[in-house]
Amino acid sequence: MANHTLSLEMLLLNETGLNQTLDKMPQNALEVQVVTILLVLLICGVGIAGNIMVVLVVLRTKHMMTPTNCYLVSLAIADLIVLLAAGLPNISDVVASWVFGYAGCLCITYLQYLGINISACSITAFTIERYIAICHSIKAQFICTVSRAKKIIAFVWMFTSMYCVMWFFLVDTKEVKFADGVQVNCGYKVSRNLYMPIYFLDFTIFYVIPLVLATVLYGLIARILFMNPLPSNPQDLSRMSSKHHGKPYNSIKLSCKGNKNTVSSRKQVTKMLAVVVILFALLWMPYRTLVVVNSFMDPPYLNVWFLLFCRMCIYLNSAINPIIYNLMSQKFRAAFKNLCKCEQKRTEKAVKYNVPVYYSVMKDSSHDSPDHDLTIQEDINGFPSKKVNFTQKCIDTTTTYSVA
Repeated sequence: MANHTLSLEMLLLNETGLNQTLDKMPQNALEVQVVTILLVLLICGVGIAGNIMVVLVVLRTKHMMTPTNCYLVSLAIADLIVLLAAGLPNISDVVASWVFGYAGCLCITYLQYLGINISACSITAFTIERYIAICHSIKAQFICTVSRAKKIIAFVWMFTSMYCVMWFFLVDTKEVKFADGVQVNCGYKVSRNLYMPIYFLDFTIFYVIPLVLATVLYGLIARILFMNPLPSNPQDLSRMSSKHHGKPYNSIKLSCKGNKNTVSSRKQVTKMLAVVVILFALLWMPYRTLVVVNSFMDPPYLNVWFLLFCRMCIYLNSAINPIIYNLMSQKFRAAFKNLCKCEQKRTEKAVKYNVPVYYSVMKDSSHDSPDHDLTIQEDINGFPSKKVNFTQKCIDTTTTYSVA
């Protein structure tokens, strides 16, 4: 069987005699080829478009440039690398043998693990950022900043890029001669016994530790957000008013209302990020479990359809995050729609117009977006910052804008 992307077969069959000459070149069944090509094109097409949109809306919209969204941009770029380096090469690989040569074998394998590992690091980074912003809001004023997020992302990419250099020395192309031709495989140089310690190190650093850390931190976040609700009835407000001498009742009521909206926004953002972490754990579990189990099985379990299922789960994990943002975040949903409208208008003939746009502060204070991504001022004071940036060149006059 030809080697496929993420090299499950080559990892497990490296010692089973692929170098020997066989009678006829093995081929995947036609239904396996058709299903693989259709699923890869669908998942990778949606994932590539969605992750590109995430990067564009965050980089081109100033109010979307928050520490959390910076980590989501890093995650989107890493997912793009996985889809381009692991998903698309699988189309040609499932039909024929390896067609990208020796240099392609080295570079594609390197990019696969680079994207996979940076995805895990980005998830860990925004989990820690959310924990600090919610559970230590005073420290967040100095720690959870866009500039610091960019520095952390740069460090993560440099560290992971250096860590993944070892794959240049662990993979190679192999030619297997058959009666009807020569099959080229991109696989591992080292034996299965030597590769397993490297795999388990990678498994621990970029899967087990991020999930354990996320479980603990999201548990602490949930305790703050869901087990310590703010007072909402008049009696509680009266008691708060008596504690805050010199502050009128209406002032305390407005403060509590702003804090309630802020907590609601935090809950929505935290739920969205928690879903991203849960999907990461679930969709990577089949592949991780298979390799761990096959490490102790002889012969290993190599069902073609289950291997296909494992690969599709990995590609789906890299493609589904933009869909989650669109479903659970009104800010991302509005930004996606605005981006699509802007791109559509750029293809049409430019028409000059001057239409007044009105921004309502009072409406925003009473109908705050439930998934508003919090700024430092919101974490500390409980009220959203009322700063408006008129930077977008393409404006949809039918959309109601809220001040972020």
